[in-house]
Amino acid sequence: MIRILSRQDVQRAVTMAEAIDTVQAAYIQLSQGEATVPVRLALQVPQQDGVVLYMPAYLSRSSGLGAKIVTIFPHNPEMGLPTIYALVVVNDARTGAPMAVIEGGYLTALRTGAASGVATRLLARPDAHVVAIFGAGAQGRAQLEGVCAVRDIRQVWVYDRNAQAAQRFVAEMSVRGGRIPAEIRIASSPREAARDADIICTATTSKTPVFEDADLKPGVHINGIGAFTHEMQEVPAETVQRARVVVDNVAACLAEAGDLIIPLNQGLITRDHFATEIGQVAAGIRPGRTDAHQITFFKSVGNAVQDISVAQLILQRAAELGLGTEVEL
Repeated sequence: MIRILSRQDVQRAVTMAEAIDTVQAAYIQLSQGEATVPVRLALQVPQQDGVVLYMPAYLSRSSGLGAKIVTIFPHNPEMGLPTIYALVVVNDARTGAPMAVIEGGYLTALRTGAASGVATRLLARPDAHVVAIFGAGAQGRAQLEGVCAVRDIRQVWVYDRNAQAAQRFVAEMSVRGGRIPAEIRIASSPREAARDADIICTATTSKTPVFEDADLKPGVHINGIGAFTHEMQEVPAETVQRARVVVDNVAACLAEAGDLIIPLNQGLITRDHFATEIGQVAAGIRPGRTDAHQITFFKSVGNAVQDISVAQLILQRAAELGLGTEVEL
């Protein structure tokens, strides 16, 4: 039997706080060599400026096995469709048998928000209260939720080149409740969003920096999750150069992270500049933030250990709660 889980099932099964703890444990496995994660295969669809990503993972300590297929088509919002679609398959690590098929769009946003939650918990100043979100899509919403789960956020700025998207973001997130504050403002410019921010989250498909280095305040923490190709760049090279950079996975970022590859090719940084992984910080092997005025930058291109670890937890909770539909293949 295989369990099919919808978006609504996933939303009911796992909270952001639970996902953050799960992703942190998965990052530790990844950095300690207890996970097998090939660099994801990217299939380009140039007619639509789209890409299909194939992302398998095996986590030996937690016996997680599976894969995700995710599509990123940036023109979809013009048709009223999500930019990202995804599907996750979970296998039994003992037999290889398929156990579940899970709607991966919400899972992707959840695990990506959780990744920034982990990084914010480990790297942002404890007194961080103001957050700026660049990109008002599904990922931006999850970024805000992840940050608010680990810091006492009192004010939120959102910036998006699409004014209607920003308005929808405010209308939805200002009434979300929980740890998300009701005060969410639309920034008229990137500078207005960034200048007072203690935490910045970038969740766009931009090929040019979404803010200027000069607009940053001392001690800001940045979560960069949108740039996942050589050509994409959300964070200025000057910011990367002077920041304490921590990545989700060195090999994957070296292969895919434009935010790092561009300044590396310009000779502004060396590979040693991003040699620390967030799992090493979580395990206490390497330091994170070293002083209150330091700029910290967590760069993530996404890793399948996030998907499979959270999918495992979703499947466990779904069985306990009777969620989803079981079918015979």
